[in-house]
Amino acid sequence: MTTTARTVLFHEIGGPEVLTVEETELPDPAPGEVLVKVEALGLNRAEAMLRAGTYFYQPTLPGSRNGYEAAGEVVAVGAGVTAFAPGDPVLAAANHHLSTHGVYADLVLLPETSLVPRPAGVDAVTAAAVWLTYTTAYGALIERAGTAAGDHVLITGASSGVGTAAIQVARRAGAIPIATTRTEAKRQALLDLGAEHVIVSEDEDVIKETRRLTGGRGAEVVLDAIGGSYFRELGAAAAADATMVSYGWLADGPIELPRNWPVTVHGYANFIVTGNAEGRRRAAHYLAAGLADGTLRPVIAEVYDGLDRMADAHRLMESNAHLGKIVVRP
Repeated sequence: MTTTARTVLFHEIGGPEVLTVEETELPDPAPGEVLVKVEALGLNRAEAMLRAGTYFYQPTLPGSRNGYEAAGEVVAVGAGVTAFAPGDPVLAAANHHLSTHGVYADLVLLPETSLVPRPAGVDAVTAAAVWLTYTTAYGALIERAGTAAGDHVLITGASSGVGTAAIQVARRAGAIPIATTRTEAKRQALLDLGAEHVIVSEDEDVIKETRRLTGGRGAEVVLDAIGGSYFRELGAAAAADATMVSYGWLADGPIELPRNWPVTVHGYANFIVTGNAEGRRRAAHYLAAGLADGTLRPVIAEVYDGLDRMADAHRLMESNAHLGKIVVRP
């Protein structure tokens, strides 16, 4: 027996206009698979990069799927699935290949290992906005960098989904978040979100301001979404023996290492957390606890209704005019 799903596909590399909504046939769940009714989708920069051909792997064309992050409800399970049952609210754990298992659809088939329970009492739109951004911030800052109370944490691209999450994760650790943003328009929103300081890169020198704000010492932790030669420049804003984590590739060209030592440099990808059952368990517990006590509060930039609005959602994401996460309800 097959089920018809409305799915966002693309058949060539290009801009948002290459995204199309098509009917696809889904078989019954195979052993180890789960059929999920999607209630909300959270967008991520990686998905725009895959569509444009600039992600770290290329899409499988024609007919590439897309999408890491979804909140939904289990419809059916295949043989051997024990962690989930029909009716369970779930999240996609963003540990799948985008082209083959992308979640831009109203129904998706995913491996059991690509799902985690949705935090109790959290609505679908909020849930779709939390997993990848907050587990990236948690994994990079807590598990990888070991951020501690009193650390100054310099966060570049702070108005993004991961950036806004990182401000809250740093605060939850007792650290001091220093956020950077390109324009003055987002300064107050980032301060309201919990940033201790905001540096507007169009008007202020990020290196000099970070040094000034830290009494000349520099930031103990640097979380960078930009990469390229900018990552090397950020080394001058880092304290002696700081930890620098690169998780994004917004700049052109290879990531260049800083020349000031000693610093510890990590490249971070979220499969470090989501790629194994124990990592997913820890991350899910961290998210549930933070949402329950109010220290983690996802910022929703815009909610679009209908898969036909996916191209518009991608255009907003690439405009960099938003603050926080973009969500699409199928």
